[in-house]
Amino acid sequence: MQVKASVKNVGVPSKKLRLIADTVRGKHVGDAVNILTFLASPSARHVLKVVKSAAANAEKNHQLLATDLKVLRIMVDEGPTTKRIRARAKGRASRILKRSSHITVIVEDSAVGT
Repeated sequence: MQVKASVKNVGVPSKKLRLIADTVRGKHVGDAVNILTFLASPSARHVLKVVKSAAANAEKNHQLLATDLKVLRIMVDEGPTTKRIRARAKGRASRILKRSSHITVIVEDSAVGT
């Protein structure tokens, strides 16, 4: 059974989060939590929260064991971009794009396939 968890409008660009998501894609949830906990990037905690949430959803709502769960899919999509203006020389302005992203994690019971 597949269980999903997602978070929207995380204030980190999707390029940065995709690098982190690639490290845990296809791994067991316990291994993914360990990797994300000790990853040097501060953005890893956003992905960690969603992975833990998906595992908790599977345990609570579908009575699956956390030890049997595997990260089936993890998607990082672009969220809305906030546009800001920075003053520059000679009365000009330049645009600052503050990008955000949406994270979706789908976990699956790996004991079913074996």
